[in-house]
Amino acid sequence: MTHILFIPGAGGAASFWHPLGERLPHDWRKVYLNWPGAGHERHDPTIRSFADYTRFAAWYLDPQGSVVIAQSMGGAVAVRLALQFPDRVTHLVLAATSGGVAMDRHQAADWRRDYRAEYPQAADWITAERPDHTAGIGRIKAPTLLLWGDADPVSPVAVGQHLHSLLPDARLHVVPGGDHGFARDRADEIAPLVLAHLQR
Repeated sequence: MTHILFIPGAGGAASFWHPLGERLPHDWRKVYLNWPGAGHERHDPTIRSFADYTRFAAWYLDPQGSVVIAQSMGGAVAVRLALQFPDRVTHLVLAATSGGVAMDRHQAADWRRDYRAEYPQAADWITAERPDHTAGIGRIKAPTLLLWGDADPVSPVAVGQHLHSLLPDARLHVVPGGDHGFARDRADEIAPLVLAHLQR
């Protein structure tokens, strides 16, 4: 049975992925993680870095294999999971994320000041850390679906194209008019793409 682990972005709420999950087969096992300390989520003293959150997320991977679906900063965690647990991550779906590559070279807007204004209680490490997976990302063997919106200043299509060039087995789909939250707001369009990816 297909097992899916959903990881949100720095907004932190597991509910970001509910619209997509509801449009995927009901008999699939779905785990929706929140992100302790992100957004308005409650802080967890054991989670103070990306390494800590990766360990937290890894606990939910199925020993027989999981699909990991992640958005924005959650994509950096998904990439870490795929690198650290290659036998337990069968497929990746990454939406509007850095994935752990440098964003400044792709004219990405800096989201940190607006984020701090919206979520003043968020943990400091969430905006302070900048994961760099550039050296390792080419080792990921899991088939990867890259989903991007062409109206997203935070993660421009150029970032998706760069990840597409680094990942050995990846497909890039660009959503016309998609902003940073398109994976939630346009779940009707995204669900068939995810289904096709997982049925390859």
